[in-house]
Amino acid sequence: MATQQNYIARFNRNIAALFTAALRLGLRHPRWLPFLARTALSQRSAARRRRTWERRGTHVPPLLVVSVTHQCNLNCAGCYARERHRPDARLLDIGRLGVLLDEAAGLGVSIVMIAGGEPLLRRELFDLTARHPGIVFPLFTNGLLVDGAVISELKRQRHVVPVISLEGTPEQTDLRRGGGVHQRLLRSLSDLSRNGILAGCSLTVTSENHATVTDPAFIAELADRGSGVFFFVEYVPVSAGSEAMVLSAGQRRDLIGFAKRMQRGHAGLFIVFPGDEEQYGGCLAAGRGFVHVSPEGMLEPCPFAPYGDADLATMSLTEALRSDLLRAIREQHGTLTETAGGCALWQNREWLQTLHQRHVETNSTHGA
Repeated sequence: MATQQNYIARFNRNIAALFTAALRLGLRHPRWLPFLARTALSQRSAARRRRTWERRGTHVPPLLVVSVTHQCNLNCAGCYARERHRPDARLLDIGRLGVLLDEAAGLGVSIVMIAGGEPLLRRELFDLTARHPGIVFPLFTNGLLVDGAVISELKRQRHVVPVISLEGTPEQTDLRRGGGVHQRLLRSLSDLSRNGILAGCSLTVTSENHATVTDPAFIAELADRGSGVFFFVEYVPVSAGSEAMVLSAGQRRDLIGFAKRMQRGHAGLFIVFPGDEEQYGGCLAAGRGFVHVSPEGMLEPCPFAPYGDADLATMSLTEALRSDLLRAIREQHGTLTETAGGCALWQNREWLQTLHQRHVETNSTHGA
């Protein structure tokens, strides 16, 4: 129990440090400061709520990743959402999604990352995020649907932070996303900046673009365009034959060190995902640090681990966080330290598939 409390305390301290860094960003950009100051205060309150639930026996992760759709207006090479997409799959309806976010706020979730597919294909999400100004909603978008209506909504909801995905150079981005896309993304980033909106960039880091995205000049160019937040997402080889794109151990160490140096020396937020999980005793998925909601509404350990035994269409988030499958994965966090490919669960997916099948069969037996 002491070890459990130690990692939770460290994770909470690191989240607090992130928001302290955000305040420094606000000092450089005064138009963002009121929102960032309110956010820092609300995160303290959220951490207290999580500690209260911990004492009651429910561990609440500070971070929730919610994929709201498999659909997208692009057809990017190696897209994980497209790999998983089933045209006939159920989509968690907007009312139920609203209940989920209401409950997440009550439990003390600090950050809800909105992902897809392309989440701006479900613009009704803005009605839900408006109810929770105390939660930060990084919204991961390809940037092509950022129009006047979206900008107006974002100006009203400063806690929704658009994060535009690109690969690196214009050639690297267009090779994966399509001709001319890179320039259109930079235009969207500039439009957001001109309207005083805090925005960011998401960079999927591979062995091929590692040198580009860890070049301070590249980061400076994006900062000049208006990016205040940088997510470095380690590549996971979801497409057969793409294993060579995985970061080497040395590149991964360089990436984490680069982000730390940039955080100390620049007015911006630099986040590596999943990052240095070793300091927390292993994998942070399955609710230790974060958990994933699929477009269908299944509570899953990680976006790259599509296995769940808790259906949020029929049960509360509180109940789902007590999932037997998630608990079994958390109990093995110390052995889930293989980080090649950015995700320990992806590297151990055969074990996870067996564990999931065992829990499905056990639940079916108990329900019979």
